[in-house]
Formats: sequence, C-alpha cells, structure tokens
Amino acid sequence: MNTRHSNRIIATPSAYAKAHYLYVQETGTLQSIEPHISRRDNLASLLFFFVMKGSGVLTYRDREHPLSTGDCVFIDCLEEYSHESSKEDSWELFWVHFYGNDAAHIYRHYSEQDGLFIFHPGDATAFIGALNNIFEQQSAKGPCYEQICHKNLTDIVTACYLESLPIHRGKGDNLYEKILAVQKFLDENFKEDISLDMLSSRFYLSKFYLSREFKKATGTTIGSYLNSRRINEAKKLLRFSGASVSSIAADCGIPDVNYFTKVFVKYESMTPSRYRQKW
Repeated sequence: MNTRHSNRIIATPSAYAKAHYLYVQETGTLQSIEPHISRRDNLASLLFFFVMKGSGVLTYRDREHPLSTGDCVFIDCLEEYSHESSKEDSWELFWVHFYGNDAAHIYRHYSEQDGLFIFHPGDATAFIGALNNIFEQQSAKGPCYEQICHKNLTDIVTACYLESLPIHRGKGDNLYEKILAVQKFLDENFKEDISLDMLSSRFYLSKFYLSREFKKATGTTIGSYLNSRRINEAKKLLRFSGASVSSIAADCGIPDVNYFTKVFVKYESMTPSRYRQKW
C-alpha cells in the first residue's frame, strides 16, 4: 500500500555547476498518507524543508524534535537523521536537497553562529518563493536554470541566517540591544583607541562574554570588525584625498604606519600605496 504521494525531481548538475555553484540534488513535495520514516546518514547533502501542513517528528543529533505547520528544517545529511509524519495529522513537505564545494563550510559556519536547525519564521514567503522557483527551474530547465537555482539556494541559506541567528531571534532583549549599541559605538568611534577592557567597562559586560556574543551576533570578532571599519575609511582617504599614508593611518585609528600597512595588506592583499595606484 502506498503510504505517501510525492512529486519529486532528481537533478544531475553539470560539471560547471558542481565546481562553482550550490546545486540541486533533488527537490519536490511529499504528502504522507500514513506514517512513513525517511532515514539517512553519511549523505553529502544539505536538506532544507518546510512543513506546509500537518505535523511529525525529526530525529537529529540523538533527539526527537516535534514539527508542525510552518516549521523550517535545515540540516547536514552527513549526520544521521530521520523524519516521520504523525498518524493523526499527516504532513505535507516541500523540500530541496542541495550541495556544492562550499556547502559543508557554509553549514559549519551556520552552526558555529548558533543557527537553528529547526525554526518557525514569522513570514515564510522567502522560503516558499525560493522553493517554488527551484522546482519550476528544475522542471523547465530553461536558460541559465542552474545559475537561477544557485541564486535561490543562496536566498534560502541567507533567509535561514536571518531567521535563526541569535541576534535576529533575540530582538528586543537586553543582550541584543547591547550588541547593537557596541556595534554603533565602534562605527562612530573607530578612529579612537578602543580596547576590549574599555568596551567591557562601558557596556557592563565581561570581556569573555562580550567577545563571544559579539562574534555570535555578527560573525566576526570585535578586533576584526574594528579593523575592517578602519580599512574602509582608509580606502576612501587613499582614493579621494592627497593625504600621506602615515597621515591616513593616524586618521583611521592606527597611528603606527608599519602596523597599519600590515593590517591593510591582510585585508586587501596589497599595500596602501599600491591600492592608491590601482584605484
């Protein structure tokens, strides 16, 4: 007896797509008629699915997680997982399996930023739109369909970040407000001598806690964020002023010109003077 109805497209990406894009492995919809367990592990694939209606259970990372209408799931299929529709409220899923040369790194970064593998977006329009576009492109295989699918897969991953990272899901709480305040302070005062001790004292957070939560929220360390802001300013001055490199270094908050040059090369892979010549 058939326990489910699925509308599935299995994709075979081109060599170019495999080398350069996020590419679709399979996509489709599934409507369970009776409970059926789908189980996999050690599969080089990322899976995103949206529960369009009904409820069920995801087993992942040695725990069972209840799912219901409107939930999103984003998991790494190298890890063992299974999912099963409930008997009383059979579900309908819309899913895409995808991969790419950078897929494992993307998911590792997502996990390191405390991205959730299950979340419930307030507005699922972006997810449903991308899934529909992917399905339509894989069905028609029109011009540039692999590039378009890559764009839509990137949209899904980006939407996962925006919906599930702590700084977004914690809107309105005190920590969220403080991280935004720290970021604003760095943006406005990057030319000054700023230390972690000073920030810790100013915002009443321990150095360790502030460093950890800032990186979780922004994806970068305080030092890297500050240097990036300084280098941005330096690039403007190099292009649109006649000031010397040493003067620009001081104006950007790095008065030691040798250290400024070292930082600049780290970010731009060229010296400040070379950048000025190129641009």
